[in-house]
This record gives sequence, structure tokens and C-alpha cells, in this order.
Amino acid sequence: MGIEISEVLEIQVTLTPSEAAEKVKACLSGGLGDTELLDDYTKRTADGKEIVMRLFERYYLRTANRATLTMLAENLDGDGTTRVRFSAGGGGGGILMRFDWWAGTSFAKEAQKALEEYRV
Repeated sequence: MGIEISEVLEIQVTLTPSEAAEKVKACLSGGLGDTELLDDYTKRTADGKEIVMRLFERYYLRTANRATLTMLAENLDGDGTTRVRFSAGGGGGGILMRFDWWAGTSFAKEAQKALEEYRV
């Protein structure tokens, strides 16, 4: 068993899930490193609610590895807010020791920062 460090952050915002996803994508694309959007998925319901998933990947020199960041945003409760969850991982190297030197934490916090002005 190795040590794996990952980061999960959750916030609520006043944007729609699609708007939140676009803000995060723009922020990560304009930042340091070569962030790549690996996957995106959006599901809308007949009453206008939606779930949006984005999967990003970035190379971190400090770990000599790539980290992933999954963003899940949904407004299914119908209360006018969107819940956004960021889950980062995969940045650690080695077979036994997968410590990522806080690459996942910084990846998740950078994405969260893109939404701070819309936070509830």
C-alpha cells in the first residue's frame, strides 16, 4: 500500500453548471502549464436543470507526472444555485509512493478560484 494524496473541494455558486464549467475551462487554459481538456459531458433535463462534467489533465514538473482534475457541476435541487465539486488526483509518481507534492491541491484550488466571485 502506498500513500496517495488527492484533493476534493466543493462550493456553491450562482452560475449555471454550463457557465461555471466555461469559467473554469477559461481559467485553466490561461494558466501555467499545459492543461488539456480530456472529456466533457453535459446532460440537460426537460425542466432546464443540468449536470456538467469536465475532465482536465496537466503536467506537473515537481512530480514529473500528469495530474487530473474532474469537475462536476449540477443544479438539480432547483434552489437557484449550482453545486460544484472538484476532485484532483493522479499526480504522484512511483509504484509504492504516490505522493503528489500538492499538485492535486493546487490544481483544484486554481479551478475553484475561477468561481470565487460567484460563490454563495
